[in-house]
Amino acid sequence: MRAHVIPAVLAAALSAQVSFTSTALAQNQAGANATKFGTAVVDVGYIFKNHQRFKATMDGMKGEMQGIEQSLKSKREGIAQKEAERNEYNLGTPEYKRLDEEVARQKADFNLEMTQLRKDFLDREAKVYHQTYLEVNEAVKYYAQRQNIGLVLRFNGETPDPNRRDDVLRAINKPVVFHNSIDITPDVLGLLNRNTRAASQPDSKQIPR
Repeated sequence: MRAHVIPAVLAAALSAQVSFTSTALAQNQAGANATKFGTAVVDVGYIFKNHQRFKATMDGMKGEMQGIEQSLKSKREGIAQKEAERNEYNLGTPEYKRLDEEVARQKADFNLEMTQLRKDFLDREAKVYHQTYLEVNEAVKYYAQRQNIGLVLRFNGETPDPNRRDDVLRAINKPVVFHNSIDITPDVLGLLNRNTRAASQPDSKQIPR
């Protein structure tokens, strides 16, 4: 059976319209020079990790997926029990043949259902990511236009782990090597989280030196 119930938080995320018209712009020390230079950087990866509605949506989907996995586990166990019942009969007997056909049919149905559930989940997850990315873009645009910033570049503010090859390579290949207090990530994140119902705020972003 396909999952038809979409978590309420997911529906809210997919239908959300970003509006910042009445939002006061924050000023952060990390981006103090952005208006001066007319250039800024933003850590999109950090924003996704701390976007409260996005996190709540993904947590809701994760919980739903765990329930689906439990249901699939029960069905796998049922098929295993049917196989054990089949194996109690001698190969070639009518009983063995009947149960073998039933097991084959159940396995085919199970594989089809599992494939469809995975596809549905990945499709929904992609929509959530896309919707959130559009919201981030809208927030960046809103902030930049009102601060007279003509260029906003994406960067990764995480400090690479020297013991992890992928981290080191990512740091070597990052397009922004240095910036002088033009990181507007905290302000953009503040715009996105301002209207989100969340009990706590993410920690202040630490800018690597």
